Amino acid sequence: MKITVLDDYQDVVKSLDCFSKLKGHEVEIWNDHTKDVDLLAERLKDTEALVMIRERTPIRAPLIARLPKLKMLSHRSVYPHVDVDALTQHGIILCSDMHPDQPSYATAELTWALVLAAMRKIPQEVAALKAGRWQSTVGYGLRGKTLGIYGYGRIGRLVAAYGKAFGMQVVILAREEAMARARADGYETATSKAAFFEQCDVISLHLRYIEPTRGIVSAADLARMKPTALLVNTSRAGLVAEGALAAALQLGRPGMAAVDVYEAEPVLNADHALLHLDNAVCTPHLGYVEYAGYEKIFGAIFDQIIAYANGKPVNIMNPEALQRTMH
Repeated sequence: MKITVLDDYQDVVKSLDCFSKLKGHEVEIWNDHTKDVDLLAERLKDTEALVMIRERTPIRAPLIARLPKLKMLSHRSVYPHVDVDALTQHGIILCSDMHPDQPSYATAELTWALVLAAMRKIPQEVAALKAGRWQSTVGYGLRGKTLGIYGYGRIGRLVAAYGKAFGMQVVILAREEAMARARADGYETATSKAAFFEQCDVISLHLRYIEPTRGIVSAADLARMKPTALLVNTSRAGLVAEGALAAALQLGRPGMAAVDVYEAEPVLNADHALLHLDNAVCTPHLGYVEYAGYEKIFGAIFDQIIAYANGKPVNIMNPEALQRTMH
């Protein structure tokens, strides 16, 4: 099969052990990023199986209509960037390993790294030391402070445990069913959203980004936070009202933010308001980007391609596409 991999920014895919699974197939890998439909249509015109790295490139109807040889998209996890109806209409299947009950330990670990980096002002101190200065700031410790986890799913649960291990008081805000699980796990739950934002020293967002959660963190919520508090977002930028976080940081409530996600990615040429604020620690969506995680992600993606090539596709999200192909 002719297989194409998009958005391999670090040129790492072919170095993975799991890449050997594609031996015997023709594989083309693109290391740059584009959303230009004309350019993508040209690059993908002969592609039969398309490998997507998370949600980096939207695959919408105008592009799908121009890919006559495409038979399948292979993906892992959620796929809000894919027009599944358009795929189905063209008889193209979407295979995605949804990895139930398998949390992203890498994302949880990065979340905690951001908490420590922001609270202890590590990036600022590294930059100051390299510039010839010594001890330019005073940071904040974590023990005895209150950690708020907004959303108690697979990753939120891990980060809550990290907070407990660091001697923090952990408070959970989530759907009632999730808060019941949190109480069963021994955590305190928020009495209200307002109280949650007011009392927490660190708030980490771990909600799914769906229509009901779009902008769920408002400017008013942020204004309730302490001037010494930290907001961490390794989930999705759209959970926070557009522009609200940069504005809040400039007003001093919260006093700090640490983010790994942005409204439009990739962010190039430092073209984002948060990147110009001294009280924001920013990373380029590294949550899942580490070798063991990549082996797991691409191993599953490549297994789906091999299964399809062998006539036994798995993890099909739009089985109606198969029926169209058969007819």
